[in-house]
Amino acid sequence: MRLLPLLDGSERYAIDWGSLAIVRPEIISVPQAIVFTGAAYLYMCLCFYLMFVGLILLYTIAFDLWDISSNSEIEADSSQQQEASQIGHRVMRGIFRCTVLGVLIAACMKLQSFYLTSSSENIIAWFVEDLQSVLLNHEDPSDSIIYSMPTHYSSLLVALAACVVFVYGCARTGADSQLQLNLGKMILAVGLITLGYLLIGAFAGFSILLSVAVFTAIYGLFDPAYQPRRYFTREENHDVS
Repeated sequence: MRLLPLLDGSERYAIDWGSLAIVRPEIISVPQAIVFTGAAYLYMCLCFYLMFVGLILLYTIAFDLWDISSNSEIEADSSQQQEASQIGHRVMRGIFRCTVLGVLIAACMKLQSFYLTSSSENIIAWFVEDLQSVLLNHEDPSDSIIYSMPTHYSSLLVALAACVVFVYGCARTGADSQLQLNLGKMILAVGLITLGYLLIGAFAGFSILLSVAVFTAIYGLFDPAYQPRRYFTREENHDVS
């Protein structure tokens, strides 16, 4: 994706920071671009490694919590069962936050990929033109240039990995009746955020859906249960005590 275009000067891929040497060799030479993009992708690999390790850890925590909660002694003891339920709430809040961040990362990757194929001057102008195409009936700015966009697949892998862990956590903790209402809100939120990611660039006005999804994601990072402020404060005070 990066090395071959720099070596043969191919423009089958959109020009960005990694392939600038093809069109502007006076700014950065091809050898410099190769070293720079190699270092950047090495750093990206490290970040993805840490991310997937974290998702595996969350998966293991959800499994262990379900395994311990299924113990007959804990099921017979109401106080221990209540404590396990509270732990389940905290675990799912953490898994939800990580899932939201994972899908947002995937959305950033896909946004960059789509923007590079557009004819807009910058990404802000691209968003404004998309909004105007719906709100002001302006011309649809979807006149994208046909380029290969492998980032779509890598971003989909990131989103799928995050959502799989979330679904597994819901399956393992969903039997708790106290958590089911909050889980329903979390599932709807993850569904909306994922839909906003999947429909990036799919139609004119996608930025409206994406903006709603991003707002939902940011709010969910602070309050995964999507509860009114007074309930949220009460829950935090209970956790501290």
